[in-house]
Amino acid sequence: MSEESNIPKVYDPKSFEKKWYEYWEKNNLFHAEVEEDKDPYSIVIPPPNVTGQLHMGHAMDNTLQDILIRWRRMQGYNTLWMPGCDHAGIATQAKVEEALRKEGKSRYDLGREKFLERVWEWKEEYGNRIMFQLRTLGSSCDWERQRFTMDEGCSRAVREVFVSLYEKGLIYQGTRITNWCPRCNTALSDIEVEHETEQGHLWHLRYKFKDSDEYVEIATTRPETMFGDTGVAVHPDDERYKNLVGKTLILPIVNREIPLFADEYVDPKFGTGAVKVTPAHDPNDFEMGERHNLEQIKVINNDGTMGAGAGKYEGLDRYECRKKLVKELEELGVLVSTEEHEHAVGHCSRCDTTVEPLVSKQWFVKMESLAKPAIEAVQDGRIKFVPERFTKIYINWLENIRDWCISRQLWWGHRIPAWYCDDCGETSVSRTDLTECPHCHGTHIHQDEDVLDTWFSSGLWPFETMGWPDDTPELKQFYPTATLVTGYDIIFFWVARMVMMGLEFGKDIPFHHVFIHGLVRDSQGRKMSKSLGNGIDPVEVIDKYGADTLRFMLITGNTPGNDMRFYWERVESARNFANKLWNASRFMLMNLEGFDNSFVPEDSDYTLADRWILSRYAKTVAGVTENLEKFELGEAARSIYEFIWSELCDWYIELVKARLYDKDNARPRQTAQYVLGYVLEHTLRLLHPFMPFITEEIWQHIPHEGKSIMVSEWPKNEEGKVDEAAEVNMTAVMDTIKAIRNMRAEVNAVPGRKSEAVLHFADDKLAGIFKENEAYLRVLADAEPVVILSADEAKPENAMTAAVSGVEIYLPLKGLIDVEKETARLTKELENLDKEIKRAAGKLSNQGFVAKAPADVVEKERAKQKEYEEKKAVVAERLKYLATL
Repeated sequence: MSEESNIPKVYDPKSFEKKWYEYWEKNNLFHAEVEEDKDPYSIVIPPPNVTGQLHMGHAMDNTLQDILIRWRRMQGYNTLWMPGCDHAGIATQAKVEEALRKEGKSRYDLGREKFLERVWEWKEEYGNRIMFQLRTLGSSCDWERQRFTMDEGCSRAVREVFVSLYEKGLIYQGTRITNWCPRCNTALSDIEVEHETEQGHLWHLRYKFKDSDEYVEIATTRPETMFGDTGVAVHPDDERYKNLVGKTLILPIVNREIPLFADEYVDPKFGTGAVKVTPAHDPNDFEMGERHNLEQIKVINNDGTMGAGAGKYEGLDRYECRKKLVKELEELGVLVSTEEHEHAVGHCSRCDTTVEPLVSKQWFVKMESLAKPAIEAVQDGRIKFVPERFTKIYINWLENIRDWCISRQLWWGHRIPAWYCDDCGETSVSRTDLTECPHCHGTHIHQDEDVLDTWFSSGLWPFETMGWPDDTPELKQFYPTATLVTGYDIIFFWVARMVMMGLEFGKDIPFHHVFIHGLVRDSQGRKMSKSLGNGIDPVEVIDKYGADTLRFMLITGNTPGNDMRFYWERVESARNFANKLWNASRFMLMNLEGFDNSFVPEDSDYTLADRWILSRYAKTVAGVTENLEKFELGEAARSIYEFIWSELCDWYIELVKARLYDKDNARPRQTAQYVLGYVLEHTLRLLHPFMPFITEEIWQHIPHEGKSIMVSEWPKNEEGKVDEAAEVNMTAVMDTIKAIRNMRAEVNAVPGRKSEAVLHFADDKLAGIFKENEAYLRVLADAEPVVILSADEAKPENAMTAAVSGVEIYLPLKGLIDVEKETARLTKELENLDKEIKRAAGKLSNQGFVAKAPADVVEKERAKQKEYEEKKAVVAERLKYLATL
């Protein structure tokens, strides 16, 4: 093969990564048609939010998915990887509102219609950026099937599910207490609230009894809610209050009469054992209020300011009110004491504002009947979590699930398909938009202003993207999907929702395996975030090092479910690996002259090195395939790395050079070309799912069949090539070469200067193997002559020695080293050692030092002196020996 067909000297991913991605797309290699005679393997992408661009966690998530898809495609499955984006409701709206604030505007200045136009513009810009990033990473998604959670098909599916659940009585409207974000100005579900431990206070207040000077002392962390108090509760078994239950208290400042009642919920050990009850502003108080028919008085507005019920404090921010109120309570003698108190405070997961529990009218989904089958699907093994430990987290959450608040007071999202009639007051839920009331046929109707929680639509993702509610061929072939790849942080948000919705509407589980990965953290183990400024754009890494390098770095050292740290040193290491493979391939291409595609060696043509590399290759194939089946992708990548770097490049290529360079002996050369070509071409296929670009570029240059490596066949298990004896014998040869190299390095042997190596064997059979393969020692260990002694022959004297498995190695020093140079070096070393011995002796003979210095310091000095004296004896002995040569 001529030089023109070789690859460039320098590995430059920029020169071919884009080219190959365009080639794959142009040739439709990512696209899957329904083929009923083929086994399906499908994955739906966890749709990235159109809030911005992808981060390093997305890069890892999509690398894992692409590895699985490319591997299964090569195995012959009909593979579908469905791409798409999520509208991300509250998160995207917050981003657009932030951009508007910089212009000095709010969404209300624009109005709903114009605001939504702005959000769609944002979606176009960032949705396109995300798809560009996924392509740059090498993701082999079926772009012809790309979806968006608010496209026409998904919107139809969402409405069908909402109406269907409503008709079954599983969706209802209720006035309940929910988490409320005063900044996003919407209700949140429990899992959209992040609890952080904060240092606060516990204020002890006196609530007096009616017509008496007696009082009850209560403790609260939120005094500003007292304007909404409609009772005080104690535990029924609390002896302190047994005679007081049923009496009436007077609420300070407000002077409202409120009852003292008993309820099992109260913890008698917390505070004073008496708690104020504010049903409109605390979920537990709400439930107590329901049990005891207490009034709900809302005293905090949706924006976090105090409401009309707060009297003179109306309009103040809730925390400003707290400060002023505590001062007034102190002046009135109501405040008994203030103590430091650490407690968990809920924050909005989108904007970090402290959440306010508020009573409001919302839409809810009843969860109990949906959760039960979702638990069973995991318990009976139809769905398996990898790693298995996440099963417990999933089941625990579903067993304790509350009804799901699905309405959001936002403009961006799927609008709730409910209409209210102003004439007859009825509510109608419909699959189609209504213009008249189905009950009274009046035309004064208006649609609910709220939208659905973003997780409501993404919970339908596996089947809505396949064409549901229509019974499509895609649904028949690709649903349930094979594997869901996702982070452990959205098991509740997303995984559980998809299982519930899939079983209810898709009539089957949505996926067989849930493959959980951890987060990508920075080198210090911190979560990557904008606020810390430690986030890294995957495209920035790709621009500098190439997509293959980033992918390989993200996968090596990756274990299911565990977080990983991002180090630039690891990126460098992955790039060095790509370089190593590039150079090895270049070497092979330079030695393909006269290559005969039809030549297949006889068994007798194979050398020990050939049989060894073919055996190691066969074991690597089996190990990689097994690890991929077990989702141990990091371990699979590590074994390919070890094979390519340590065995193929560091050893086999060196061992085979002599035959490749010897053009006079055609058959040994052809055998070497065949083995190197076979192993390299098949190993590139093994590596392809991990590093798709470099493998395609090299594969297209070396002898191969087919139009692309990505549709070539995954290497089969080749047990026939496993040769345990060849591995044992070759290992003995390699260990011997390493030992000789180490000994030569120890005495600074002149590189390239041959030295005699005497090998002594206890086993004559092994001695025979070494006789056949002594050329390897001559080339790779600069050993010449190689003298092989049998078990009863005398071993040489005046030689360096080493022992490896079954071999004793002797290197006679004469001729091994430059006597003059080594004598000069050792003489200088002797002088330095003398100086150190003198210095240590001086220190130790100084009584002041010995008496005043800490004992361990003196001991260290004695140890040093001893070490220098021992070294001096060794060097003197070596010099004495050199004088005899």
